[in-house]
Amino acid sequence: MVTGCSQLTQVLSTVQTTEALTEADVINGLKEALKVGATNAAGRLSATNGYYGDLTVKIPLPDEAKVIVDNISKIPGGDKLMEDVVLSINRSAEDAAREVAPIFVNSVMEMTVTDAFGILRGADNAATLYLRGTTYDDLYNLYKPKIGLSTRKEMVAGISAQESWTALTDKWNLLANSVAGRIAGFKPVKTDLDDFLTRKALDGVFLKLEGEELKIRKDVSARVTPILQRVFGSLDK
Repeated sequence: MVTGCSQLTQVLSTVQTTEALTEADVINGLKEALKVGATNAAGRLSATNGYYGDLTVKIPLPDEAKVIVDNISKIPGGDKLMEDVVLSINRSAEDAAREVAPIFVNSVMEMTVTDAFGILRGADNAATLYLRGTTYDDLYNLYKPKIGLSTRKEMVAGISAQESWTALTDKWNLLANSVAGRIAGFKPVKTDLDDFLTRKALDGVFLKLEGEELKIRKDVSARVTPILQRVFGSLDK
């Protein structure tokens, strides 16, 4: 009987906590969590080596360029040229990441009460998955021009990522289109660098945002505002 009363008390406590949180509370709390998470994620990624020095988000050459990687020795100075491209595209992503926080904040769509409480009581990355599922296309369209500007900035040794990529692919395509290249079965590489880099950069942003969401859910000290403490504190019950 004592055990039953204890369980009933826990259930009632949970119900009362849930009822005390209004739809507005939960939605504002989730938006605040995304704002804080996006700001923190952007801060980490926009730092020097935010992408390049972090293997979880470091951006490699496009898949289409694997043929270049596999045959780079056939291009004079190819190894250095390839590494310069990798460094340049990661520096471009780091530069553009400074703009990601406001883009995220402005892209949060209206949440229904079902969405809000579902996210709050959902998996540890539920808010990140919701944001990715509902805003990815808008984020892509907003972020790609930022990436485009960054790929054209002088990043490494006075050369932009776009120039580095063009130098690498032009040399490769010259080989691929030669008689010897055609005999070897080489294919020219024509990847849209801005499209590739935008998608990879956003993958990194969502990965870091997911980590920030987990902190807010699990670490009391990461709840840096009253609304975060109130909303996510209900999960500690």
